[in-house]
Amino acid sequence: MMYQSTRDHRLSASSTHAVLEGIAPDGGLYMLDHMDALDFDWRNLLEMDTMSMSAAILSALLPDFKDMDGLVRAGYTGKFESDELTPLAAVGDKYVLELFRGPTSAFKDVALSLLPHLITAARDAEGMEGDTVILTATSGDTGKAALEGFHDVKGTRIIVFYPHGGVSPVQQAQMTTQVGDNVCVCAVRGNFDDAQTGVKEIFAACAGRDLGGARLSSANSINIGRLAPQIVYYFKAYADLVKAERIKAGQPVHFVVPTGNFGDILAGYFAKLLGLPVGKLVCASNANNVLTDFITTGCYDKRRPFHKTTSPSMDILVSSNLERLLYLLSGCDNEYVADLMADLKEKGVYRVNDTLLQRLQSDFACGCCDDEGAADAIETVWREQGYLMDPHTAVAWHVAEEFAAVRTDDAPVVVLSTASPYKFPAAVLSALGETPDEDEFAALDHLHALTGVAIPKNLASLRAMPVRHTDVIDKEDMLSYVLRKVGEKQW
Repeated sequence: MMYQSTRDHRLSASSTHAVLEGIAPDGGLYMLDHMDALDFDWRNLLEMDTMSMSAAILSALLPDFKDMDGLVRAGYTGKFESDELTPLAAVGDKYVLELFRGPTSAFKDVALSLLPHLITAARDAEGMEGDTVILTATSGDTGKAALEGFHDVKGTRIIVFYPHGGVSPVQQAQMTTQVGDNVCVCAVRGNFDDAQTGVKEIFAACAGRDLGGARLSSANSINIGRLAPQIVYYFKAYADLVKAERIKAGQPVHFVVPTGNFGDILAGYFAKLLGLPVGKLVCASNANNVLTDFITTGCYDKRRPFHKTTSPSMDILVSSNLERLLYLLSGCDNEYVADLMADLKEKGVYRVNDTLLQRLQSDFACGCCDDEGAADAIETVWREQGYLMDPHTAVAWHVAEEFAAVRTDDAPVVVLSTASPYKFPAAVLSALGETPDEDEFAALDHLHALTGVAIPKNLASLRAMPVRHTDVIDKEDMLSYVLRKVGEKQW
């Protein structure tokens, strides 16, 4: 079973090579052509514990890895609040899938606790001797989760780029205080799209280039090894609903996902292709609503104002993982996808054909919510349900309320919660009618005193940690920065 580039079928790779390489040489993303044809018994998964479920799913998708069960247990054991990893909470008439119970209090932990083990296993399988240098662009959460996963992992180094002034103070502190002899964190003057585009251009510029024995890879969800583990929590949520007797196996469940780069929601579509009875996948956007417009009209147009919002991890106008969905919905037409991506790069816009749009709308719904709507959701849910949400989850909750008003069935609605509210204490305090403290760490204490909700230990300890990473560069200097860092023997 081989992975292929979404832009050129001639570029194929084993699952270990695809994970190690991260992105195809032509800039396309590695994908399987027929995921729905895998021999996969999804019903059997519902009886498994979370780690066994993860190992079974990943073994099917990444068959060239040996001892996936061992890799999964090494990646997760002792790092999350419980071996359940992603608990499901009933909140009012909906359910919240809590994806923030890991070591950095964000959903990226589910994949990035495991990815270093996959990279190391792939290095061994591919016989690689030099360092694997992980390049990552982050809109806030991926960076710290990747740093936490890869720091001091033998044979790897990691460089994280984040938009200067474009993440919350807590998110920035999480990254700039990171320890480890193999980690580097750098701010980029620009927004997340600038950083993400820069990373992709570095991969293209370094293809075939002598990097002193090093090889570049990615911890972003452009890497199939980052994306595949996220499929698991859709199965886990479904299994929890069956065990709670809210549904019977085979009945549909709707999922509402706060979405920027389209990886988290795409994992839900992969779960559906593997047989899980997913109803609608509802794409929830903030004021940067390029995906809402695309799902509604079929026109993807990034030529619009960029808004800095209280949900910064969704402040994205170029959703990289959408390319994988276009590939699947087009019948794996790599030439069609390559043309769309060329139009996006050259013109800033593309439009899909009517057939693809119909396929898209049959599986996906959408909605958007601005900062005011998110604040209203935070305040209302806390006041009425005693449940505290971060701004990203609040965007999804708002869209879930709109979706619930128009749907025609009584299937459960699951809202994916992607981060702890303590990663954005100022925004949450403001939503609750409080005046936020100027000091973000004082705001953590303020929010705790107001709500009684426990502060995650990893965030509470930040205030005492020294800042170790202070580099700030222009986006045009990212390539030279990486080449210089790769050439340094010690960081």
